[in-house]
Amino acid sequence: MKYETVIGLEVHAQLKTRSKIFCSCSTEFGKEPNENTCPVCLGMPGVLPVLNRKVVEYAMKACLATHCEIQPVNQFARKNYFYPDLPKGYQVSQFDLPIGLRGHLTIQTPDGPKRIGLTRIHMEEDAGKSIHGENLGDPDKSYVDYNRTGVPLIEIVSEPELRSAEDAREYLVALKSVLQYADVSDCNMEEGSFRCDANVSLRPVGQQEFGTRVELKNINSFKFVQKAIEYEVERQTKILDQGDQVVQETRLYDANRGITFSMRSKEEAHDYRYFPEPDLVPVACDEDWIESIRHELPEMPEEKRRRFVEQYGLPEYDAGVLTTSRALADYFEACVALFNQPKLVSNWIMGELLRLLNQDDRDIGDCPVTPEKLATMLKLIDAGTISGKIAKAVFEEMYRTGKEPAAIIEEKGLTQISDEGALGQIVDDIIANSPEQVQQFKDGRDKVLGYFIGQAMKASKGQANPGLLNKLFKEKLGQA
Repeated sequence: MKYETVIGLEVHAQLKTRSKIFCSCSTEFGKEPNENTCPVCLGMPGVLPVLNRKVVEYAMKACLATHCEIQPVNQFARKNYFYPDLPKGYQVSQFDLPIGLRGHLTIQTPDGPKRIGLTRIHMEEDAGKSIHGENLGDPDKSYVDYNRTGVPLIEIVSEPELRSAEDAREYLVALKSVLQYADVSDCNMEEGSFRCDANVSLRPVGQQEFGTRVELKNINSFKFVQKAIEYEVERQTKILDQGDQVVQETRLYDANRGITFSMRSKEEAHDYRYFPEPDLVPVACDEDWIESIRHELPEMPEEKRRRFVEQYGLPEYDAGVLTTSRALADYFEACVALFNQPKLVSNWIMGELLRLLNQDDRDIGDCPVTPEKLATMLKLIDAGTISGKIAKAVFEEMYRTGKEPAAIIEEKGLTQISDEGALGQIVDDIIANSPEQVQQFKDGRDKVLGYFIGQAMKASKGQANPGLLNKLFKEKLGQA
């Protein structure tokens, strides 16, 4: 390998406040264009911003959840640039005095856990949204929707310690999980409340100095972040192999073509002419306030993962999957409280449940199978009422219709056959019609028992009790 990939990520997460950062306008998504606006967020002359206290508290909570040091004094600044979606001609952000510094996140890699440093977390207001005419049937015009203007954001900046596109994806998964656990952001990428910019550069292996970095802007899915970085690494590798220099710039990702393309040359921080926001006093975060926020934090993903291993005896992999989201972890624990076989519950959630949810692109919060229904079905398997194979069909029907498992079993006549007399006749018929396999069994080829059980399950339409079949075949073959 000639080059080492160096990646740093900048993530903007919208905070879950009901009103904007400096005014009382609603942050509700999907309203009519420019409905959620007022003179303050539109930057009219003579208006003054008032800081939303909840924004600061959510930002502090995010800092604590990511092990950042909350700064006792932090300050807003004006970031000056001109763009149609920025009504004031500047963005109120934080620069040299952010709210959080020196944090870290732990990601899972094929080589084990890896700690990624966080440079800073700072608060800022969002800009509006430009809508160009080709999307509105008039290619000669552009429009601006200011509903997002003033929506509160935190920007989380990682250290350039990610070394692959896979690492970057894992980092985003971990960060999203932490913010959702802390309940400070819904991290809905489709609605723009979790957005990622990636800074990507290459350097010869062994070189300490960073290469020229390229910023990949506003990528809206974890999959596309990974693909955009992979493409950019390949593009920069070709440039360096040709003896040319990588140009510092901002690029966008075209998901349809799977390529990045140039948007603009990259501005440096000093181009923004930052200076302290004169209309807002510095924010003081004293120890009492910080501690009160710390006490509001729930159990975080790393802690919950460790507890799932220790308390429920789950493998590390299972615990990692189940704690990816707080809602999924809560679902698992609710089910185990009703049916105390943690590994079996884990298998069903990670297998059938997540398969169907992923297939339909649904979240666990939209799952029609409640923990109570899943636990009831598992109890029916445990009692021998249905087999594991039949249970999969029952579960899918529960998922599609929301019906109770008992009702589905009764409607479809799926009760497991555990009557020794009824199964004995099936076993006798199969043995009588399989002389070759009977001889193989007598010759010591025990694996042929699977053939007999498979034939019996087929004859009983999957309703035979597998344990009882196993017992009957062994008894009758031993006598044959």
